[in-house]
Amino acid sequence: MPNWSNIEKIYLYDGTFNGLLTIVFDSYLSKTIPLNIISESEYTFNLLDSTEKIFTDEEKSQRIFNGVVKNISYDALYYSYYAFLSNGKDKEINILKYLVNGFLIGPKIDTMLSIDYVFNVQIYKKRMLFESHRLKGLLRFIELNDNLYYASIHPDNNVVEDLGQHFVKRLPTQNFIIHDKIKNIMFLYDTNQYKIIDAALLPNIDISEVERKYQDLWKAFYKTIAIKERTNPRLQMQYMPKKYWNDLIEIP
Repeated sequence: MPNWSNIEKIYLYDGTFNGLLTIVFDSYLSKTIPLNIISESEYTFNLLDSTEKIFTDEEKSQRIFNGVVKNISYDALYYSYYAFLSNGKDKEINILKYLVNGFLIGPKIDTMLSIDYVFNVQIYKKRMLFESHRLKGLLRFIELNDNLYYASIHPDNNVVEDLGQHFVKRLPTQNFIIHDKIKNIMFLYDTNQYKIIDAALLPNIDISEVERKYQDLWKAFYKTIAIKERTNPRLQMQYMPKKYWNDLIEIP
């Protein structure tokens, strides 16, 4: 990046994708790259740090959104967003460098995997989508009263939106909730629209009687077919990582 300056500042933002795109706008305009970018909720105060709070500007973020599609590619926007949803370390500064260089280089930026930030964005994106894909086959809905279905997950990445949209297409006439217990957010779908909201607003989990009977039947079946002498927890964990066991009915 010719004539760009690195500044010894940490930018703090609200943790949203629009907030990050606002930083991209300001950095591109000023031709400066900060030391790091950290969500306010994740930042640990340090007297030695020089910090600056960047407030989200919807107009700026929309201009970057449109500019990425026009001047780089739709794929670049897709990669950036899913990398943002990952749990990648320093994902924000990598996305910033990826996008501002993308504006200078164009679509060819995605072929330059020898550049660390381009490679990192691809890795973050793949990591997030891999976990979401795994959970699409694992997620278990339980029936609540009032014709509502509920599923809990404990993911490493922020997969709830991608996961929720997957099930909207497959259960378009069914009300359901997908609850991310790690981030304490939920995907709420009411057959007309979906929202991602704070799980503090989650209604009481009141399992229907039919659901209780089916759970008891499944647990009895699982216990009956198991051969105690051939139990192999290590092999189980190879096929089903232990971090997902909390969301399986059959595992106490």
